[in-house]
Amino acid sequence: MTTTADLPVVVIGAGPTGLAAAAHLVERGIEPLVLEAGPTAATAVRDWSHVRLFSTWGELTDPAAEKLLAPTGWSRPDASTYPTGRDWAEQYLQPLADVLGDKVRYGATVTGVSRLGRDRIVDADREQQPFTIRFARADGGEERILGRAVIDASGTWSTPGPAGADGLPALGERAGSARISYRVPDLRDPAVHARYAGRRTAVIGSGASAFTALAGLADVAKDVPGTHAVWILRRGISGSTFGGGSADQLPARGALGLAAKAAVDDGYADAVTGFRTEAVEPTDDDRLTLVGEDGRRLDPVDEVIALTGLRPDLSFLSELRLALDERLQAPVDLAPLIDPNQHSCGTVHPHGHRELSHPEQGLYLVGMKSYGRAPTFLAMTGYEQVRSVTAAIAGDTGSADRVELALPETGVCGGAGLFDDPADGRSDGGGCCAPAAGALPA
Repeated sequence: MTTTADLPVVVIGAGPTGLAAAAHLVERGIEPLVLEAGPTAATAVRDWSHVRLFSTWGELTDPAAEKLLAPTGWSRPDASTYPTGRDWAEQYLQPLADVLGDKVRYGATVTGVSRLGRDRIVDADREQQPFTIRFARADGGEERILGRAVIDASGTWSTPGPAGADGLPALGERAGSARISYRVPDLRDPAVHARYAGRRTAVIGSGASAFTALAGLADVAKDVPGTHAVWILRRGISGSTFGGGSADQLPARGALGLAAKAAVDDGYADAVTGFRTEAVEPTDDDRLTLVGEDGRRLDPVDEVIALTGLRPDLSFLSELRLALDERLQAPVDLAPLIDPNQHSCGTVHPHGHRELSHPEQGLYLVGMKSYGRAPTFLAMTGYEQVRSVTAAIAGDTGSADRVELALPETGVCGGAGLFDDPADGRSDGGGCCAPAAGALPA
């Protein structure tokens, strides 16, 4: 007779945190089943494969995963070097998924999670029922599997924030989508280079992704006349706008902000401050005009790159009982620890299964998804989260409660706040903490 304890722990997402969760489950003798929507491991990471992370290899691998990989002859690259997303995916994440073998299923897009025979309003014997997970296969078919617990490590990459300053798409944003991107462009790709070279591009956002885009466009402008960026900021410029600089304990992250500052100082980008986008209007010559909530109309641009953060997709969890902070959409006990009004990336208090728990026992949101709309999440945080969560699932409460994590300080973000007051000269918390491609090691 099959009992709930005989069922696998279902992990949603074969990214860095999801694969680390699977490795920790294997280490504890618990069967994992990882469902990945894409055709390979780390599909989201591969989408920003051209971006170099500002964490080193020494901060990007999980101890349990390394143990699982060791018998294959795998060895971690130089711990002091900075990989690109491609390096991370190809040299670590895909080999890890390969070791897990049939414990990882590709082309499996989760469409719903619930309790067997129980929707969210039914109390009777709820906690005794296994989880039921529905997913769509790549061939269009559907399947249902059962699990003893669910670890949602699906991240936030699939749901970027819009250009509109009120959290909704700006008027005309969808109609102008052919000229709007929500990703850091790979300007080394000839087709992408041609899209932006010699053109005027608006970059909306104030975090690491925006810095990366500005620095990249500045490099193009040095070689191709007519290339120019317009940097759209909802606040004014202050000393912390460009991040922590030399005060950042992640030097590559500090250097990224300095590169963006140089783009402005050298005239390759103009900064427009206190501008909240309300509308995107087409021009007669197939360009776009950004209109602010204050009525300002900017000169037309050829392209728009909106890098305004990411948010969790909670739609497939609608039949489960979640306890989420009403602002950040992070677990209620975690939200105060990561609130950008109070904390920088490096002052986040160590946390584990207790802060990640929900009224739906056995369900955990981990990795980037656990942070909801809060900014930058580091891989080290995700690895410690799943170490604690898997210990809790295994019944090892002592280990689960023993959470230890030291994060590097950023030099900015502390108490920066979430509301973008145009008259406020402080950074908006994006200097280190925007959920940027280069800051997505979770």
